[in-house]
Amino acid sequence: MTSKRRHLFSVWKLFLCIFPLIAGCATISTQSAVVRTIITQPVANPENTTTEKFNLTGRISIQDERQRTSGGIRWQHSKMVDEVLLLSPLGQVMAQIIRDYEGVRLTTSDQQAFYAADVESLTEDILGWRIPLAGLQYWAQGKHSPATMAMKDLDENDRVVAIRQDGWEIDYISYTAVQPTQKPRPRVLTLSYEALKIRLVVDNWEAQ
Repeated sequence: MTSKRRHLFSVWKLFLCIFPLIAGCATISTQSAVVRTIITQPVANPENTTTEKFNLTGRISIQDERQRTSGGIRWQHSKMVDEVLLLSPLGQVMAQIIRDYEGVRLTTSDQQAFYAADVESLTEDILGWRIPLAGLQYWAQGKHSPATMAMKDLDENDRVVAIRQDGWEIDYISYTAVQPTQKPRPRVLTLSYEALKIRLVVDNWEAQ
């Protein structure tokens, strides 16, 4: 483990505590049985696919063979720019991740900045666990990424129960109950990749 990774890992563990991620609003459970599985193929020129702009705030927990931590997350997403803030339970910014046309930059709470071509490799190197931002921008919406092949499990209401893509398995625990004219959005989901498990609870979603 590099010295920069050891430093931020110790800070992350110092400020982030374990706490239960409990949904606090009306939800729709996805505990119903899977009735069909579909396989989707990658589309040509996925970079031209329009992604919905959104602001997301919630809570995140991470568990693997080395650590088990929890905290908050704020995420502003557009096609060209992502800004992700990882927060301590008290609201302090522990890390800021910016993705734009220049690449990816991660800034720590003590203002150290690190750069890479993609979010997964940068977060794994600095935080000790990877954030699959390229896929998560779709998975957080209950969709698969158009860039690669995916398998989706659906329930009797055609709601996505699980997605398997790029080595990740995304399980949808519940959806937010919205107005009948609106499509329910994922409320609680878990992402698994080998020994890594990430649990995301969405407290607020603003589509733009």
